[in-house]
Amino acid sequence: MTDTLRRATVTAVTGLGLTLLPAAPAQAQPATRVPCNDVAALKTAITNANTSGSGSIVLAPRCVYTLTSADNPGDGLPEIAGKVWITGDDTTIERNAAAPFRIFHVRAGGSLSLQSVTVRYGETGADDSDGGGILNAGGSLTLTDSTVRNNRAGTGGGIWNQQGTLVLRNTTVSYNRAAFGGGVATNGTMTMQGGALRGNASGIWGGGLANAGNTTLTNTSVEHNDSGDLGGGIATLAINRHTGPLRLNSTQVSGNIARNDGGGIRLGSAERTTLYRSTVTDNTSNGSSGGGISNPGSFLNLFIGTSARMEAQPNATLPPFPVDLLRSSVARNFPANCAPLHSVPRCTG
Repeated sequence: MTDTLRRATVTAVTGLGLTLLPAAPAQAQPATRVPCNDVAALKTAITNANTSGSGSIVLAPRCVYTLTSADNPGDGLPEIAGKVWITGDDTTIERNAAAPFRIFHVRAGGSLSLQSVTVRYGETGADDSDGGGILNAGGSLTLTDSTVRNNRAGTGGGIWNQQGTLVLRNTTVSYNRAAFGGGVATNGTMTMQGGALRGNASGIWGGGLANAGNTTLTNTSVEHNDSGDLGGGIATLAINRHTGPLRLNSTQVSGNIARNDGGGIRLGSAERTTLYRSTVTDNTSNGSSGGGISNPGSFLNLFIGTSARMEAQPNATLPPFPVDLLRSSVARNFPANCAPLHSVPRCTG
């Protein structure tokens, strides 16, 4: 019966003189291929993508693109204002110059996606000191199968996500340096799936991550980061009065060191911190307590702009900040797993 109805329908349409044609496929813009280390062509491709509103750029595999001078004050490449996709294959973009500049700068409303690209050796100057590798200033930034390493800045040695959206997929942020947020600093939205924050260092707060936004880490390693003061692995705080919750899913925080307090995690924000199926192990605080998680109940505030200013304020809303340990363990940290005593429910000292 169904076949009869289908044949009748086709016959009726044909009788009306109508011809059924398949829909035409959408015409995609062809990708721009950039020869190995042709920096001028790379800059032109980014500019053209900005002008047209979007563009796909393909880099040469296993090639190093070396930036020897800045494209504009503070940035090695043109600012990202449109939707730009850059795809490599074990490809590197690096700075090699006496003058300091970061590699990428995503403007508000812009979107940058990097795949299989390493961003390294970016360094910010005194007048524009944040986001050593990449500055995402209110835009959208996605890195897939990529690496951000050996960059330096005042805030966000690898990446500074300033009120933007940051997505990291199977990406490693490693061996970056900053005063705050050696690997990543964020007061926007950050999602990290897989990969690692590894071997980063901060002079003051947040060796691996300075979190002041809505951040979720899943299947991520936060390991062997170092802070000169608070939060060897992660510090939560407010940056320019923005803050947000932190959630760790199936994530390991291990082998981090804080010179003062909070070897693994130092809490300095009233937003909830949740660990689900995660571990905080083998972290060290060179202070008197809080090798794993430190939750002393004092707010950490950072104001950045023309000059950095930081404040540590007592928490008037005792007990200390809310923490949930869900099927998670905090163990083998020195000199204590969690401090002060009873500040992290279900965690022993």
